[in-house]
Amino acid sequence: MKHLIIGTAGHVDHGKTALVRALTGIDTDRLKEEKERGISIELGFASLQLPGGRRAGIVDVPGHERFIKNMLAGAGGFDLVLLVIAADEGVMPQTREHLDILQLLQVQKGIVVLTKTDLVEDDWLELVEEEARDFLKGTVLEDAPVLKVSAVTGQGIRDLLEKIDQLAGQTVSRVSSGSPRLPVDRVFTITGFGTVVTGTLVAGVLRVGDSVEIQPQGLVSRVRSLQVHGEKVEVAEAGQRVAVNLAGLELEQVERGSVVAGVKTLTPANRVDIHLLLLDSAARPLKNRTRVRFYLGTSETLGRVVLLDREEMEPGTLAYAQVELEEQLVAAKGDRFVIRSYSPMETIGGGTVIDPLPRRKHKRFRSEVLSALATRERGTPAELVDQFLTAGSGLHIPGEIATGTGLKDEEIVEAASELVKEGRAKMISGDGKTYYVSSVIYQRWSAALAQLLETYHRDFPLREGYPREDLRSRKFQVLNSRVFQMLLLEMEKDGLLRVTPQAVALQGFAAGPSPQQEKLISRIKHELEEFAFLPPSWNGLSRSAGLDEVFAAELLQYMLRTGDLVKIAEELYFLKDVLASARQKVSQSLRDKGEITVAEVRDLLQTSRKFALPLLEYFDREKLTRRVGDKRLPGRALEN
Repeated sequence: MKHLIIGTAGHVDHGKTALVRALTGIDTDRLKEEKERGISIELGFASLQLPGGRRAGIVDVPGHERFIKNMLAGAGGFDLVLLVIAADEGVMPQTREHLDILQLLQVQKGIVVLTKTDLVEDDWLELVEEEARDFLKGTVLEDAPVLKVSAVTGQGIRDLLEKIDQLAGQTVSRVSSGSPRLPVDRVFTITGFGTVVTGTLVAGVLRVGDSVEIQPQGLVSRVRSLQVHGEKVEVAEAGQRVAVNLAGLELEQVERGSVVAGVKTLTPANRVDIHLLLLDSAARPLKNRTRVRFYLGTSETLGRVVLLDREEMEPGTLAYAQVELEEQLVAAKGDRFVIRSYSPMETIGGGTVIDPLPRRKHKRFRSEVLSALATRERGTPAELVDQFLTAGSGLHIPGEIATGTGLKDEEIVEAASELVKEGRAKMISGDGKTYYVSSVIYQRWSAALAQLLETYHRDFPLREGYPREDLRSRKFQVLNSRVFQMLLLEMEKDGLLRVTPQAVALQGFAAGPSPQQEKLISRIKHELEEFAFLPPSWNGLSRSAGLDEVFAAELLQYMLRTGDLVKIAEELYFLKDVLASARQKVSQSLRDKGEITVAEVRDLLQTSRKFALPLLEYFDREKLTRRVGDKRLPGRALEN
């Protein structure tokens, strides 16, 4: 294993800190109270040079029952544990509770270290070793080697180092691909540098200069500098103990339990779906909605356990549940957690996070809910992606699917491609990204759009289609404008509809008037043609034609869109052919004389100043004319 985090565990005063000091030469008790009382209260940290050349980080945890929450803050990052049992006392209450925690967190590699061997006789030591082996049966450490040491005389320390080195080579490395995630276990400030956080980088890579997000606070910062084992580095990798100097953050803005992560890679939640084990040693059954202390990573949060298929759990049983949390936290699928009773504070269970971002509260005693959670927990990548897309409400990029399923990007692409081939998903590409949507949702959207457009075309036959942005804001609020446009273009490609710059219509629809409406349009056009350059207002025209206000507005927009009418100014419209005639007359006059005035246009068109002036201003905008003082000269359009 490239990087290794070693943790200690065991009862108070069994020699964990002395053992670390014997291995590393470092005293991890840094607080005055720890020195005075002779026990560890907070997490301690040291680095260890192994015989094979690699360097490991050591997290020394407190053993006193009052500081179990501090032990839990460190245990989540262990790759290998040293379960310490004092030879003069044997297995004690916190030995049992610490082993329960290791079992719940599934710390698979470990060494049982019998300390203080210099204080006991050999026959007693044999009895303690036998007790320890019996104690470990049926646990993750059942096959762990048992070594006898004395931190005082140094006996067995060299053998322990070699055994750690040996097991380190058998330990699976943490994943350095993907987004970084560092649960914070300590926060402090350094004069001249600012806020520093420490923790075990459980995934990804951190680089100096990276932008990061502190969750669940949602604060964005920058990695100013990094240290690993007290030495400055440019890059920190998963599996290393890391100190991160964060730019622009105050000490009180970050706390133990926060997570340093890639920007927008983790989302805080007030509930998580879990698979829960209630320990055999739990004193009583766990009733639905029991208030518990929920430990994940370095965080501690209060919450209530909602049992989904029963009213209470018996000790030693497993159940699907949803935890309703009193404070937000961030998690990832597959994270291990521990729960302790609210009072008295005892470790009673733990398990695995199935869904870190459930979309809703689950209804209890529903077979479909339990089936979905089982798939979520044990399904193939294709099943997980299918489940995520089917339960979704939009188009999703691989990164979003990764957050929701716990899969790697490459697994998602492969699984999604499989779903696309089987017709269970649609792939939509655009804007340099690839999106996926469930075929079920895509077909549902298509059917709903078809029905909506059919109704719209019947009610508004003169319109080119449903205004695109209005359609999105009313029916597809979950999609932003860019993604909605990509969806529409995909449906157009599939022959389901037609997209114009401003509207959406059914593929075979053509906006147009009925025969009766055609007669009205002909009548209005004839009237405008007769009025020529003295056109009446649209309101006057529509009233004389007997049109109601709503239809008059529809007809006006239709005639503007077809080009039969041209808007010259507010409430002033010219018939297309009449405007073309005015253009020709004004153009000819400019060619002949080189300039023209408003009065000359009035006389030329036999109109009034009321119409001549806005008409010339329209020609100015069209670059046919160019105003200079009180005159118009030929514009660029005419010059060309």
